[in-house]
Amino acid sequence: MNNKMRILHTEWSDGLGGQERRVLSEAAGLLERGHYVAIACRQHARIKDEALRLGIDVHVLPFKKLYDIASIIRLTGLLREEKFDVVNTHSGVDSWIGGIAAKFAGIPLLVRTRHLNLPLRRNPLNFIHYLPDMYITCGEDMRSNLVSRCGFPGDRVVSIPTGISIKRFNVKRDKKAGLKYGLDADCPVITNVGILRSVKGHEVTLKAVKTVVESVPDARFLIVGDGPRKEALENMAAGLGISGHVIFTGFVEDIPGIYSFSDVAVLTSWSEGLPQSLLQAMAAGVPVIATRVGGVPEVVIHGRTGMLVEPGDHKALAEGIIKILNDPGLSMQLAGNARDTIVNEHSVTHMIDKIEGLYERLLRQKKGAEYR
Repeated sequence: MNNKMRILHTEWSDGLGGQERRVLSEAAGLLERGHYVAIACRQHARIKDEALRLGIDVHVLPFKKLYDIASIIRLTGLLREEKFDVVNTHSGVDSWIGGIAAKFAGIPLLVRTRHLNLPLRRNPLNFIHYLPDMYITCGEDMRSNLVSRCGFPGDRVVSIPTGISIKRFNVKRDKKAGLKYGLDADCPVITNVGILRSVKGHEVTLKAVKTVVESVPDARFLIVGDGPRKEALENMAAGLGISGHVIFTGFVEDIPGIYSFSDVAVLTSWSEGLPQSLLQAMAAGVPVIATRVGGVPEVVIHGRTGMLVEPGDHKALAEGIIKILNDPGLSMQLAGNARDTIVNEHSVTHMIDKIEGLYERLLRQKKGAEYR
């Protein structure tokens, strides 16, 4: 494809979690390949400052509600003026506004990326779900759910897993890096990285602590992230009498640094697509234990690239942690296999290759010889 594409990503979310970081990663990757990429978001969204830091143009819109007429009018004008080829929407509100504006503006290609493994109601009242030319999901399980359970056409849904920067997560082991979090350089560290909200199931991790420290007394648990459940989880830790073994770090930018001194990474979510924190831990060479939900089993093969437990099973989680901590050979084997999986199948280069190829193929179908 000789012509470079002009791509606009829309994102309503205010946060800076896995979803928003994927949007930034896609935008930066395609920008690096010579395409023009911009992001439309709200004024106070954290993705705005991060995008500007990465050299990505940002357009600020209110994105107040699904039928935000002012945002639709402004976005339609922007799309026409800037002559975008692709609009890729991401969250609920911006998918309505972006989808309607893209059609009004006559944009050749409308794509929606689905980051959550939750059903979408596809009916005339939710007509927005009929507008995209293609849906991208972050894992095959998510794709299967949209097709088999929600009635989306199979030829209009494609799985493109989130890619991880192999360079950024080529982590050198450094147990002393944990000192700034109040950890001993010799203590085993179990980390759970993710926004503190109900779906992430941090309470399951906390319930496993007592059993683990009975077997490994100097073990410490690091809960990395911030969110609406933080106070409730801190109170739960106090109620369980485990506060001395659990550290709540709040938001941490340097996740590779966290993994440099982690001995086990756990994910205890009730629902997931294909979580970045899990892929990052695997890329960093940290053995993982995760719940068997969503797309997790697509990368965590039990006994080979990590361990799987059923959602809510804190006893199995504790047993898995103890087993890894007490068996260095197993720990090295799981970590090595996991990193190989990420390098070979889930790098950011793989993700950008697939997204770029998808856009180009669909544009060729839409615009013909101009994009051959």
